Amino acid sequence: MEKVVLVDAEDNELGLEEKFAAHRHPAKLHRALSVFIVNDKNQMLIQKRNKDKKTWPGFWSNTCCSHPRKDEPVKMAAQRRLEEELGITCNLDYLFSFIYDAKYDSVWGENELDHVFLGRHNGPVKPNPEEVDDFAFVDIDRLKNDMELNPKKYTPWFKLCFNRVLNHLN
Repeated sequence: MEKVVLVDAEDNELGLEEKFAAHRHPAKLHRALSVFIVNDKNQMLIQKRNKDKKTWPGFWSNTCCSHPRKDEPVKMAAQRRLEEELGITCNLDYLFSFIYDAKYDSVWGENELDHVFLGRHNGPVKPNPEEVDDFAFVDIDRLKNDMELNPKKYTPWFKLCFNRVLNHLN
């Protein structure tokens, strides 16, 4: 049974909760991570979430998002999940953290203190089909435009932190 780390707004650990229970309304604030990968062609690696996910199935999102385990440093969790989901190993730089609360439907939602990381990768991608239905390296300007024109195809956390991540690329 996978558990998430419950936290307060300052990221102090409050305990553990089974992952699906923490994502049922009212979703409990828990620690999360989001990884953004870019390549040397100014393209961002995005993924289409597996159609069987409880929250935002089939939506496009940032490269990788997940939760650290108890006592696992968030950066190590980000590196572990990036390799498990997409077969990528690379250096990750911590950018920032933010809190968001998003309702998917009448049952499921998110309430996360999300730690955001950025990495660079130009090699192959080997997606885990249990996590990822599709992936693409997309020109950042094209992606930004599509997110504005078609916001309903993207996850809420991706839309919330995308521009802040771009500020770190300049």
